[in-house]
Amino acid sequence: MQANEWFRLWFNSPYYDILYQDRNKEEALQLVDKLANYLKIPNGSFILDAACGRGRHSTALAAKGFNVIGVDLSPLPLAEAKKHETDNLHFFLHDIRLPFYINYFDYVFNFFTSFGFFKTMREHNDAMRTLSQSLKFNGMITIDYLNTHFTEGNLKHKEIINRGNVIFDIERWCDEEYFYKRIHVADKEKNISETFTEQVEKFSLGDFTDMLSYQGLQIEYVFGNYNLDAYHIKKSPRMIIMAKKIHR
Repeated sequence: MQANEWFRLWFNSPYYDILYQDRNKEEALQLVDKLANYLKIPNGSFILDAACGRGRHSTALAAKGFNVIGVDLSPLPLAEAKKHETDNLHFFLHDIRLPFYINYFDYVFNFFTSFGFFKTMREHNDAMRTLSQSLKFNGMITIDYLNTHFTEGNLKHKEIINRGNVIFDIERWCDEEYFYKRIHVADKEKNISETFTEQVEKFSLGDFTDMLSYQGLQIEYVFGNYNLDAYHIKKSPRMIIMAKKIHR
């Protein structure tokens, strides 16, 4: 675990929030409503939002009356999330590769491709072990990931986004193992120029099946978008996996 890991630098940058400002609370509320209704989450359930960022999904879950803890390893977004803490909503600075509460949560959520960032398979397995161990027996985990096969065929290789005085020049590409997104930031007002590169592992449904089963989790459902339509290996933009903890 290194201080210069790309996600530590990029997610903790103020430019990350500027670029992705369109990810609004209403969108999070709609997804949380669909997932909570589908899973029939009982009132008072304990929920972990793993890699919560600024906490928009955590806040939406807590608004429904659940007891929610959000964790993230980036101090800047977490500081924003903590402004919304309530009696049933709390945030902690934590790296999911390290153990957290054991056998504590009824449900675990990992939203918006907040997995697949690490350099080694051991680190990914460490993270999956943390998520599994945090669940009670028969608890459910939901992982919202990109669909590798769809993403490969729909990469927008070049894009320029203007956010006021900040210009984002974005390049996307992939190889056999990873998707990459290079973001060059030009802040004309502050005369700042920075470059960040996102890197996400090309995990398939089979890869997740192996990772989850190794940690005592069994896949129950797979959906292909935020409307919870059926997953199609080539046509679905997302891969939303729901798995149950079947081993203590």
